[in-house]
Amino acid sequence: MREFLAETPWVSQAGLVVAGVLLGVLTERFLIGAFHALADRTRSTWDDLLIRAVRWMPLVWWSAAGVWAASRVRDFEPAIQAHVNQALGVVIIASFTIIAIRLASGAVDRYAQTSQAGLPSTSLVNNLISLVIGIIGLFLVLQNLDIDITPLITAMGIGGLAVALALQDTLSNLFAGVSIIVAGQVRKNDYIRLNSGEEGFVTDVKARNTTIRTFPHRNLVVVPNGVLASTIVTNYSLPHRNLWIAVPVGVAYDSDLEHVESVAIEVGAAVLEVVEGRPPSAEPIVRYQEFGDSSINFNVLLSASKFTDQFVIRHEFIKQLHARFNREGIEIPFPIRTVYMRNAGGAPAD
Repeated sequence: MREFLAETPWVSQAGLVVAGVLLGVLTERFLIGAFHALADRTRSTWDDLLIRAVRWMPLVWWSAAGVWAASRVRDFEPAIQAHVNQALGVVIIASFTIIAIRLASGAVDRYAQTSQAGLPSTSLVNNLISLVIGIIGLFLVLQNLDIDITPLITAMGIGGLAVALALQDTLSNLFAGVSIIVAGQVRKNDYIRLNSGEEGFVTDVKARNTTIRTFPHRNLVVVPNGVLASTIVTNYSLPHRNLWIAVPVGVAYDSDLEHVESVAIEVGAAVLEVVEGRPPSAEPIVRYQEFGDSSINFNVLLSASKFTDQFVIRHEFIKQLHARFNREGIEIPFPIRTVYMRNAGGAPAD
């Protein structure tokens, strides 16, 4: 057997490569699978992130180890051995670069989920982080291949000027998107309204544009980042998502205003008790506003947890207030106006 292996070293080399691949598959199937199942039973999400980041990497590492061991079975020429070592180095650097990209992207997503005012989880942020890590990994690969990166950096600087002149609009939108993210005044899932009238939930901030999903139609509005950064934006989710809903109401002049106020507050409190979207410790408020043409007008202020909750709250409140006013004998008058006609002599006409 030894004589056979000595005469045919390629058999040992192939066996080592196959063994490396099999070890990688077994490690991925059983060891990483066991760690993944264990991470699913914990409360923390960071262990899940780490397990997903190294997914399929043991197969790459064991396979590379098998190739390296196979290269040591028989002495290659120094040039060939150097090329094998460089290729294995490239594989290892690339695998760790992929892990770093996965970890950074996942960390951004989890930080955005747990932070109310932190860096938003957007494709622009993830793409920029992935690009930076990828460039660092590329430089490490070139250094491993004994390629001088100084001319490359110089060429990139000169080429960057040409690209900047050719892509002025694209770069302006890119930097506008970065400024939007850094400012933190427009974040993913915020409900915003532009000065031009478009409104909805921010779904993503990309390199060229920001996408907004309208409510309730759920259409997609695409706004260039430069336009969004230079227009007036009303953000209904900042500084907090809670908001007050003003429902205008009018009652007849002969109504008992104290009774009207108590009834409106009772109805508002009852609605907020049964309708979803009520923030904690927020009671209705009644504020009389004006003596109208045919009624005394006032606003009932009801609180909502977020912008979209106001519609169902207003809907239920108007229905229940109308029914309660009818039971209490409180009149909501029709708009009327008394007009006096004067005759030619200046006296009011009969």
